[in-house]
Amino acid sequence: MSQIDKASRRQKIKDRSRASVSGTQIRPRLCVYRSLTQIYAQLIDDLSGKTVLAVSTMSKENKALQGSKSERCRIIGSQLAQKALAAGITTVVFDRNGFRYHGRVKALADGAREAGLIF
Repeated sequence: MSQIDKASRRQKIKDRSRASVSGTQIRPRLCVYRSLTQIYAQLIDDLSGKTVLAVSTMSKENKALQGSKSERCRIIGSQLAQKALAAGITTVVFDRNGFRYHGRVKALADGAREAGLIF
């Protein structure tokens, strides 16, 4: 399968899931992007079109994280949940962004759930 096929396949899956997943101010959308080496997670209010908060492995406080990619994703998920709870957000809608729900995406979701986020 070529790279163009993979990208267009993921885009189709993403479009299908985004038709039913939408975030509000009370219950924002937890959007996950997974690159080859990094992971990015955002809480998005789709009604106003704004990002409420974001956490990634590229941020200054997370540059020195040790462990496997999945372990780092679990830490990112728990950091996101802690920031969300501090901002008064307890429930979210999970958007896997066309990626399969396993591996690093699942680790991030599990880390967020363990830290107290409900979805």
